[in-house]
Amino acid sequence: MTTLLAGDVGGTKTLLALYTSGPEGLEAWHAERYRSADWGDFAVLVNHFLHQAARLHPHLAQPRAGCLAIAGPVQAGKVKLTNLPWDLEEAALAQSTGIERLELVNDFAVLIHGLPHLADHQQVDLRSGLVVAGAPVAILGAGTGLGVAIGAQGPQGLLALASEAGHGEFAARSPQEWELKRWLQAELGLERLSLERVVSGTGLGLVFRWFVASRQFQGRHPLAPADPAQQAQDLPAAVAAAAISGDPLASEALNLWLGAYGSAAGDLALQTLCRGGLWLGGGTAGKLLPHLRSRAFLGPFLAKGRLSAVLETIPVRALIDPEAGLFSAACRARTLLG
Repeated sequence: MTTLLAGDVGGTKTLLALYTSGPEGLEAWHAERYRSADWGDFAVLVNHFLHQAARLHPHLAQPRAGCLAIAGPVQAGKVKLTNLPWDLEEAALAQSTGIERLELVNDFAVLIHGLPHLADHQQVDLRSGLVVAGAPVAILGAGTGLGVAIGAQGPQGLLALASEAGHGEFAARSPQEWELKRWLQAELGLERLSLERVVSGTGLGLVFRWFVASRQFQGRHPLAPADPAQQAQDLPAAVAAAAISGDPLASEALNLWLGAYGSAAGDLALQTLCRGGLWLGGGTAGKLLPHLRSRAFLGPFLAKGRLSAVLETIPVRALIDPEAGLFSAACRARTLLG
């Protein structure tokens, strides 16, 4: 039985966990959540966690391999976190923690490593299809931003390819979306509008604000924000809840957003030909399952003209496990020992 270290490291919080890998798969043994800003040195944090875990689980061996999912771009085994004084480097971390093999991976791309090993309780089918063994896979996740990652088959399994496709250009598909695009560019002072400005949790709030402004509802709708900046974080969840409760304006906003999300998902499926499956992740996936199964989302997903038939066979699933990042990091750590 091999012990593995898994981590999900962000500017606000750091999650660390120990897993064991045996004949029956991965088993989680110990996990801790830390406030990242409380630690000036990341290696000190990891060693503190390992010491605590060893005290509580003395039967577990020292981890032989580890994978840390980092909120930032990893290049040549190095990453600098934007909001923390941490310059992380794989070899230095491995040496200071005594871990034989350690890898840093982008925190969205790491999900690729977990997709082939997900259990039924970690995912939900949105649309059935035909899985082609050995074909690429992809994941798209609308959360605070819009994450995209691709998995391509390599000699030792899936290779996780990080992507900034969420920052591609937002392409309006209708006069209504064109008006939304023009308003967002003016409202946000932008020369170009990226896809994640619309297709993200934040984007849902912005779409609703446009409906409020364009319908002259300011001050007359319960969710109309008097101070948009103050309510920016809470507004998307409030809009989704109001739409589910039947509010007409919130429902219109959610349907427009779902259409843009579905279209983006279909574009990604065409770009990657992910016949191994397309997953939706991010904070919205588990909260909007009936809507992601609806025609508001799946219609635009399939509406790709001559190539609609290509998408008919691609299965679409929602990743609903809140600990999917840790689990996927553990899956990657398991492969590092060969």
